[in-house]
Amino acid sequence: MTGAGAALDAASRGLSVAAIDMDDLAHGTSRWSSKLVHGGLRYLASGDVAVAFECARERGILMSTTAPHLVRPLRVVLPLSATVSVGAGRLYRIGISAGDVLRRAAGTSATLLPRARRISAAQTLALAPGLRVNGLRGGNLHWDGQVEDDARLVTAIARTAAGRGARVVTRCRVLSLTADGARVRDERTGAEFDLRARAVINATGVWADQLVDSVRLRPSRGSHIVLRAERIGGLSAELTLPVPGEPNRFVFAIPQANGLVHVGITDEPALGPVEDVPTPPESDIAFLLDILGRALTEPLRRSDVVGAFAGLRPLLDDGTDKTSDVSRRHAIAISPDGIVTVVGGKLTAYRAMARQAVDAANGRHQLGAPASRTDRLPLVGAAARSVLATIDAPSSVVRRFGTEAAGIADLARAEPDLAAPLAPGLETTGAELVWSLRHEGALTVDDLLDRRTRIGLVPADRAAALPTATEILATYA
Repeated sequence: MTGAGAALDAASRGLSVAAIDMDDLAHGTSRWSSKLVHGGLRYLASGDVAVAFECARERGILMSTTAPHLVRPLRVVLPLSATVSVGAGRLYRIGISAGDVLRRAAGTSATLLPRARRISAAQTLALAPGLRVNGLRGGNLHWDGQVEDDARLVTAIARTAAGRGARVVTRCRVLSLTADGARVRDERTGAEFDLRARAVINATGVWADQLVDSVRLRPSRGSHIVLRAERIGGLSAELTLPVPGEPNRFVFAIPQANGLVHVGITDEPALGPVEDVPTPPESDIAFLLDILGRALTEPLRRSDVVGAFAGLRPLLDDGTDKTSDVSRRHAIAISPDGIVTVVGGKLTAYRAMARQAVDAANGRHQLGAPASRTDRLPLVGAAARSVLATIDAPSSVVRRFGTEAAGIADLARAEPDLAAPLAPGLETTGAELVWSLRHEGALTVDDLLDRRTRIGLVPADRAAALPTATEILATYA
């Protein structure tokens, strides 16, 4: 996501840009997030006011300007259960009230993100009916941002960059970097060649230290499990549950618009070689089931997990013992030969990270580019919520494609066979896959099912959709 953001930032300043990705768009860490656009409460609690404010400001920009079609308000409730002491409940309340101060300082209206407040036990149960009733005193309610799909956000950023003249090239692996270019390999043909540029930005996340020796990373694994919402009694707000014995650590149960719930997140050292697609270990799955299960009336079982995924955080190695204590600040480093590397940070702050990386390259190599303007630049598909509500297309398509949903609806009307869901119980239609093949750079069935859509998060759903997706790829690619 940060690399796509840097491509957009540079291209929108009038620079000539090539964005090189070793696989498909969002193939790596950026599709394994919690699908949240955080306002920075965790960092405020740890005293990192600068990071907290940056997150709050960037959340407001995403929700109001750059991607209101993909980022929406999300209610967040922390139940005041028997395991949360009165004193701890007050501290949490102070924290979310401080988040309101951040929201106002960042210029985000209370009409978009309402003020935090204490709610009753009945109101808490209305939002999370599966909670244990005994000992429930109420809840602390606040609002944050939720992204419909992190991989779709990356795709929108990359497409917007391409619309500004950037050359976005996938399946092209960088083998080595120099100050004036890169040695790359076409992963489809095996051909190798050199690219030349006046400036190089290394925005490769957990792979950054493989390209620039002076960068030292300490990857951390964040795992999630996927449940059916009905299994936990339904959920209409993010459920935030404190981890016993760790006052600044929480497990989140986040409802998705498609009837799934994503539960996360772990924070464990990722030892050994970096995996292209990390696998959540059973210990992470058991931990998440345990913390969530303790809060529910009905206990959870391993068989309730319909999917699981993990991402690797590209944290800077600062010598801290626990990865959960390593700073989430991003860093911009310039190697002696002039390669700019950007690592760390949060999904929410991708635009600020990209801007600072391009600023560093602009200054170091005297490119003469004007100031960034991406805080005022809507992404492909963006429009005011009032405009999105008038689009004649299914709400699920509008949520994922914004104003482009009208084109997908036209495609479905022109070819009625494409209007049907890919499989029973799924929202995604064939028309969406054809759109992704024609306009979003999808090349394989994996691109379609795992990144342009997120059907692949539930293996059983993926298996059901695979035959139709394969037929569409053969027909329309």
